[in-house]
Amino acid sequence: MPPRTLPAAPSSSRPDTSAGLSTPVLLLMAVACGLCAGANYFNQPLLHSIAVHLQVSEGTAALTVTFAQVAYAVGLLLLVPLGDKLERRRLIATLMVLAAAGLFLSGFADRFALLALGTLMTGLFSVAAQVLVPMAAALAAPGRSGQAVGLVMSGLLTGILAARSVAGLLSGLGGWNLVYRVGGVALLVVAAALWFALPTLRNPHPPSYGQVLRSLGTLARRHPRLRSRALLGGLSFASVSVLFSTMALMLAGPAHRLGDAQIGLVGLAGVAGALMANVAGRLADQGREQLTTRVSVLLVLASWAALWLGGTSIVWFLVGMLAIDLALQGVHISNQNVIYQLAPEARSRLNAVYMTTYFTGAALGSALGSAAWQRGGWSAACLAGVGVAGLNALAMVHDARLARGATAPAAPPA
Repeated sequence: MPPRTLPAAPSSSRPDTSAGLSTPVLLLMAVACGLCAGANYFNQPLLHSIAVHLQVSEGTAALTVTFAQVAYAVGLLLLVPLGDKLERRRLIATLMVLAAAGLFLSGFADRFALLALGTLMTGLFSVAAQVLVPMAAALAAPGRSGQAVGLVMSGLLTGILAARSVAGLLSGLGGWNLVYRVGGVALLVVAAALWFALPTLRNPHPPSYGQVLRSLGTLARRHPRLRSRALLGGLSFASVSVLFSTMALMLAGPAHRLGDAQIGLVGLAGVAGALMANVAGRLADQGREQLTTRVSVLLVLASWAALWLGGTSIVWFLVGMLAIDLALQGVHISNQNVIYQLAPEARSRLNAVYMTTYFTGAALGSALGSAAWQRGGWSAACLAGVGVAGLNALAMVHDARLARGATAPAAPPA
């Protein structure tokens, strides 16, 4: 059956989609987002095994976490804005096929340089997920944009969290590189399914690529809350990435002595946090994103106390991991709901600005976590996470001031 084609409105990038996307198509988009995003997290529970198999230090193996996030940030900056220029269904499928090629390269790597190259490729092209998210918002039924984004983001976040568990389990069955091979096949299958399920969607007045890139800076200057929400997202993910880049090393260490499969099972604790994405989307549709943001930012900060105790207690570690994952989803969905309302005709570019900052924060957090681990182990990593979370709380206060200024009534004429 040929793919559906939605006619472009004469003066908007949004076609007439009053009925919105069907739930099965939204679920398929959620699965695709989960696979794309999760592909960048396969390495996190496998760092010890990668180091042993490729005969590199654990610190060197941990660099693959940073490589993935830096490449993803570059893709967000250079590739995601193409969603406002090119036909999105074709763009998404092409990016997913290229990301699968990166996974296969990693899956058959026999030295660290090949693994690094495959990681960079997958990170760069798996930004297909960030073309799908604003597409869900653009095609959602009126008044249900938050729910549509929340559902798709639930898939993306579940993929990020489940990727660690799946990677650990598959490593226990067939070695650390099996997950990359399985993931590559899965990406190709879902890319084909999306090709037939998604409608075509193109901006009726596409700008040139140079105009697209130049407009990113214009959008950032024009919208203070794009800057403040991007900062919130970047600092939130930076704090969580301190955890992501060190947890496998701590759990495999003398205090817990867990194997890859067991570390993967520990990662399942965070999957419940993905449910927060759908809840946050519904709260956003009700105009309560500010409350969700405040609670979530404070929860990021508080969760580090439980994670520090998790250095000697697996129960406390599970509590802290669940709390910080819940908090990250709450911040992220609230951020996206705010920025998508700033300029609906430029959602892909708004998302590019926001997500570039988001994953730049993640890369810096991963690098900070690796450096802290090498200097002081788990306690130093927790201190680094708390420090970033404190900066995030200050960013929340700044954004709240901007929000109050935007909604304050105009002063009466003298």
